Amino acid sequence: MSHDPDALAQRSRRWQMALGAEDDTAPLSKQDLQISSALDALYGEESGKPRKGGFGSSAPKVSKWLGDIREYFPSPVVQVIQKDAFQKLGLKQMMLQPEFLEGLEADVHLVADLISLRSVMPEKTIDTAREVVARVVAQLMEHLERKTAEAIRGSIDRSKRSFNPRFNDIDWSRTIQANLRHYQHKHKTIVPEKLIGFQRRQRRLVDLDEVTLCVDQSGSMATSVVYSSIFAAVMASLPVVKTRLICFDTSIIDLTEYLADPVKVLFGVQLGGGTDKAVAYYQDKIEAPSKSHLILITDLCEGGDAPALIARIAELKGEGVNVITLLALSDDGRPYYDPTLAAKVASLGVPVFACTPDQFLDLMATALRREDVLNWAANEDIKTIRAEAGAPGDTL
Repeated sequence: MSHDPDALAQRSRRWQMALGAEDDTAPLSKQDLQISSALDALYGEESGKPRKGGFGSSAPKVSKWLGDIREYFPSPVVQVIQKDAFQKLGLKQMMLQPEFLEGLEADVHLVADLISLRSVMPEKTIDTAREVVARVVAQLMEHLERKTAEAIRGSIDRSKRSFNPRFNDIDWSRTIQANLRHYQHKHKTIVPEKLIGFQRRQRRLVDLDEVTLCVDQSGSMATSVVYSSIFAAVMASLPVVKTRLICFDTSIIDLTEYLADPVKVLFGVQLGGGTDKAVAYYQDKIEAPSKSHLILITDLCEGGDAPALIARIAELKGEGVNVITLLALSDDGRPYYDPTLAAKVASLGVPVFACTPDQFLDLMATALRREDVLNWAANEDIKTIRAEAGAPGDTL
């Protein structure tokens, strides 16, 4: 038996977390207490002590607990815990109750929870879950569709003028200057006789910019997966860009052909964690690098070949692909990521940061105009990764 102090302390920590024992001489950290609490909610009674707080019929408690176990445990362990939860805590019965599902808050966290649970759901429950996911997606689509279209739609050629412009293409400054003589003093306004606007370019399919969202499906990226899938579906409906969606964990799933059905897309993701192979897959699909934009959405906790990933990103940059790395696409705050690998990616001149869904719209508009993304991020007060090493697990 080892008498190493660190080994003994680690053994003591594991027993405290397993048994829920309190030891003032070796107190658990805040994160260890949260892990212990998450386990206690499910396994507390088996350890011979009363559970500190079950779920009852509380939707918020269930949602928080599901999020906690995804954060604290690797994917294979999460699958075991979720299966136990369905059997021991009656989550299956709760999910089958329409009134319970109606009481759940309709947001991306709910969608992520239902998607992550689907592998242990019976078919009838999956049907119910699909209905809830469809409702949430419809609400998010309604909110994001108009704003996305406004930010990204149509490539306007500002070098040419039109005297019969669409309303959104009117150049108000030139129109006002050209119609000053028509000012109506009585009404204190200008009644323009001639409208001046920007002429839209008629772009062929082969001339369109191509945007690829390459999304990490690891558990920590759950809400980013949901938002990315919905944005991809919205962008795919716009005639001004070609959109591709690639999701990856231990395998690669190209969901581009399903973008017309966001619910089907979400039920096609795995929520499991190798970025290198996904980037290699994307690299083989590129037709026109100078018109291609790769939005790599990942925590960069690379389980594959990190040096190969860096080499591939460098190759893409050298070919003219506009590469941007998002450590998170969510409203959740500071992302968990590998700062060492993030700094190496940043050293290639690739912008690396996290952003919210609302910021993502402006980001895409900036990227499609090939403007300085780092300058845009600075104006948005977004902290970006610098090309220097850090410690694993840092947060922005």
